[in-house]
Amino acid sequence: VQLQAFGGGWVQAGGSLGLSCAASGRTVNIYGMGWFRQAPGKEREFVAAVTWSAGATDYAESVKGRFTIARDNAKNTVLLQMNSLQPEDTAVYSCAAASRVALSRRVDRYEYWGHGTLVTVSS
Repeated sequence: VQLQAFGGGWVQAGGSLGLSCAASGRTVNIYGMGWFRQAPGKEREFVAAVTWSAGATDYAESVKGRFTIARDNAKNTVLLQMNSLQPEDTAVYSCAAASRVALSRRVDRYEYWGHGTLVTVSS
């Protein structure tokens, strides 16, 4: 499975950005997908996850109500819509796919990773 992330960029606090992650290869193996982020000097942290089949979702408390994750099975794509962005959301965002778990907040549950995309939120 190969993952490629698109989107990101710069936005002022309170603004919105959308990220997308396109999966290719043996996508039939995908059970779930997630978005993680890593801010400078911090560890990678869970943001949101979605099951590939049913579309069930899970969010980190810090983004609940502001971010929305969704999958488009026809396009093998997962989207992350980010609203009401704050400076603390500034990070490199990466998408990941898991073949054994449907929803997980753990980095080590995801076997496939795309390159990260930078999101910068200015105050």
